[in-house]
Amino acid sequence: MSGDDRPFDEMLGAGDAVRDPYRPYNDWFQGEDIRRLRKKARESEAYFRSTGITFNVYGNNEATERLIPFDIVPRIISGREWWRLVKGIEQRVRAINAFLYDIYHRQEILRAGRIPVELIANNAAFVPQMMGVDPPGGIYTHIVGVDLVRTGEDQFYVLEDNTRTPSGVSYMLEDRETMLQMFPELFTRNAVRPVSDYPLELHRSLSSCAPPRAGDNPVVAILTPGLYNSAYYEHSFLADQMGAELVEGSDLRLVDGRIAMRTTRGYTPVDVLYRRIDDDFLDPLTFRPDSLLGVPGVMDVYRAGGITLANAPGAGIADDKAVYSYMPEIVQFYTGERAILQNVPTWRCGEPESLKYVLDHLAELVVKEVHGSGGYGMLVGPAATRRTLKEFAERLRRHPGNYIAQPTLSLSTVPILGRAGLESRHVDLRPFVQVSPDRIHVTPGGLTRVALKKGSLVVNSSQGGGTKDTWVLDD
Repeated sequence: MSGDDRPFDEMLGAGDAVRDPYRPYNDWFQGEDIRRLRKKARESEAYFRSTGITFNVYGNNEATERLIPFDIVPRIISGREWWRLVKGIEQRVRAINAFLYDIYHRQEILRAGRIPVELIANNAAFVPQMMGVDPPGGIYTHIVGVDLVRTGEDQFYVLEDNTRTPSGVSYMLEDRETMLQMFPELFTRNAVRPVSDYPLELHRSLSSCAPPRAGDNPVVAILTPGLYNSAYYEHSFLADQMGAELVEGSDLRLVDGRIAMRTTRGYTPVDVLYRRIDDDFLDPLTFRPDSLLGVPGVMDVYRAGGITLANAPGAGIADDKAVYSYMPEIVQFYTGERAILQNVPTWRCGEPESLKYVLDHLAELVVKEVHGSGGYGMLVGPAATRRTLKEFAERLRRHPGNYIAQPTLSLSTVPILGRAGLESRHVDLRPFVQVSPDRIHVTPGGLTRVALKKGSLVVNSSQGGGTKDTWVLDD
């Protein structure tokens, strides 16, 4: 799976001829003064800092606030390429929702033996309290982030599915706004599809999932853990852009069988709660009794059909990395179709034969925790020291079921503005999907994360990666 020594470059392809999607940009770039572009890059950094677009990195018993680096060279995807991705994403999201409904109802996929019972029964992301619950509109994953990587002209793979609380959409929107301010002339040369309607689309999509008693104007609120959460900027940004209230658990209470939020006029019922806190902290009466972040009684109201929780509790079982390895079977089972977007080949370390292979080839593989995120707890074998490999092997032997392994893909590269002009760096892509009873909407673009260090395959912001604007052309 590693391919040739030289990865596919999305601007230059397999050779040195500029690919069609990048030609207008390249023509513009060739006529630019590199000193002006570097000045623009510094201005963009100052803009992000003044706007407060930061995130927290946790470690050494304390959190530090960082600015995510922004690269001013856009990543450009043709309309044809995007159309194929959208079809694959829509198919996958439909299958995920059907899988979640089934897992929390008749569990036909388990009865059919298509995935092992223990994969669900022993999974920390499975929420027994959701058994038999019918979410309003039948939607479990209202917002999904599908992480994609590219290895060739027409080769895209799903790296993982984010079905709990996918983050990063504020960076997608701010990256575009920054590019529009810095380089308005580029948008007259390139027919770039807009992303600015995401907040309004999200409000519409969430409102359409409200319980029937909500009426024509459902009240939507965003539940945040608070100011010190690493994604708090995004929570407040989305609330402002959507025209929704930003609330903490202490702002909500049970009133006459409904969840209501405190306002200057008293308590107002909430119909849709876009929650950005984990399942365990959602309701101290149902989950962790020591939670100060959640709302006592919200699960009882939810089970009674009195409020929509987005995403649904228990949706995380669909982005467990061991479950991910069965996604081709899940797509086939619920849609009757072959998966349009393929998985990265995956070894489940809880299976003895797979564990043996992984231990024998550890220096060649990428190993991830099944519930890990943000690049933490991950081993990139080719970049690891002997000592790290030995330590990770011991972890695998102690808790094999906690890990999966994948080959080291030759991820595609895109240009960034480097010291000598354009330099190639590895990227991934997280398109954002809104799911409602009447449609699945994929915003034309997404969050492109870029490994700013030459040769690095780790694109996570917590591990030193940056972001760039993602252009989908209207062709």
